[in-house]
Amino acid sequence: MRTLRLVTTLAVAGLLAGGAAVVAATPASAATAVFSVTNNWGNGYQGQVTVTNDTSAPISSWRVEFDLPSSSTITQSWNAQQTTSGSHHTFANVSWNGNLAAGASTSFGFLVNGTGTPVNCTVNGAGCAGGPPPTTPPPTTPPPTSGTPVERHGQLRVCGTTMCDKSGARVQLRGISSMWLNWETAPYAENLSALRWMRDNWNLQVIRAAMGVEPAGAYLSDPAKARAQVETIINNAVTAGVYVIVDWHAHEAQNNQSQAVAFFGDLARRYGNLPNVIWEPYNEPLQVSWTNVIKPYHQAVVSAIRAADPDNIIVLGTPTWSQDVDVAAASPVTGTNLMYTLHFYSCTHGASLRAKGDAAIRAGLALFVTEWGASNADGGLDGRACLPEAQSWIDWMRANGISWTAWKLDVGTDTTNLLSPGAPVTGGWTNYLHGHAPFVVANMR
Repeated sequence: MRTLRLVTTLAVAGLLAGGAAVVAATPASAATAVFSVTNNWGNGYQGQVTVTNDTSAPISSWRVEFDLPSSSTITQSWNAQQTTSGSHHTFANVSWNGNLAAGASTSFGFLVNGTGTPVNCTVNGAGCAGGPPPTTPPPTTPPPTSGTPVERHGQLRVCGTTMCDKSGARVQLRGISSMWLNWETAPYAENLSALRWMRDNWNLQVIRAAMGVEPAGAYLSDPAKARAQVETIINNAVTAGVYVIVDWHAHEAQNNQSQAVAFFGDLARRYGNLPNVIWEPYNEPLQVSWTNVIKPYHQAVVSAIRAADPDNIIVLGTPTWSQDVDVAAASPVTGTNLMYTLHFYSCTHGASLRAKGDAAIRAGLALFVTEWGASNADGGLDGRACLPEAQSWIDWMRANGISWTAWKLDVGTDTTNLLSPGAPVTGGWTNYLHGHAPFVVANMR
């Protein structure tokens, strides 16, 4: 990791009084900002700036400014308030990291589209001094363009607030979710030929196995059947070379925590060595406490998974039908390769929910939209599709590198049913697209 040390000497009294920074005479009153490239994927990188109070007294605020070449843009940032004017970027502390005791440090991060690195740096208005221009590590080898998704990308991991593959390249997976497996009209999600057809014709990279838990006929009442469905989808995903999300599709999972711990612990022991698998222990919690109800549940299930699977990504459900990602961001679960679920339906959810997502990203969370539809939140019982707002969501997810799976692979009259009556189980659905399916497929390609 290459670094650039940006040193500015500040008068502490001026900082505390809110006045202009004054260059002091000795290094004893210097504040420093160290720029680092923490990840690089050739045509972009993840940067971090660590601000340290090298003074002998506390400071109450900080502000780092720099320029980037016009060919490079910042697509997202976290742990700071960012404002941008042309190629000039300003990062100010947020409420919880502005006060720095003597010798204390804090950091903020950002993602850059392009290869340009910061120049003309200042800290609290005073010019930066010392050190060569910032440099980046050699570009990583881009993933091959042929082969299956898993052959191209391999083991996935969380990098900053997004997902990276085995080469360090940023990845946005796109795919579809099954129907509640206990309510499928036909076993579309369990058919290997259909999965291969979606991979080859829709550019599907990930399939979500939405295993119903609580209703009659779901996991709690028929665990053998539900487990067999999920394991069929996992094995098909391995054969087809795509990623698979194992989804505990529940709304009150905390009431069955012991069953979830046993289920995920067992599957992690048998499938956790595969790069294909992504775990989703809680689909959509209701309006219950994150800190007192949902987070303790996640901690228990994450521990069970990590006992056998140290590295596959785990996607954590959030309060209010997986919408309150900003609440989860205030007290995230401890661990590595953890992402958080955000669900939307574009006729119901718009800019205000994206703002929650933006707040979570700024706080450092990595998001995965494991379920969405271009419909009302009921899945589109009225058959209506809201495509302009859905496009706003697609653009937002693309800009932030957020992976997604669209709801749902089944036949029916709802807007979100991807298939029309007569669709064969084995694929070949070019003439059987229904509802929001043409929009979903166009955005997978």
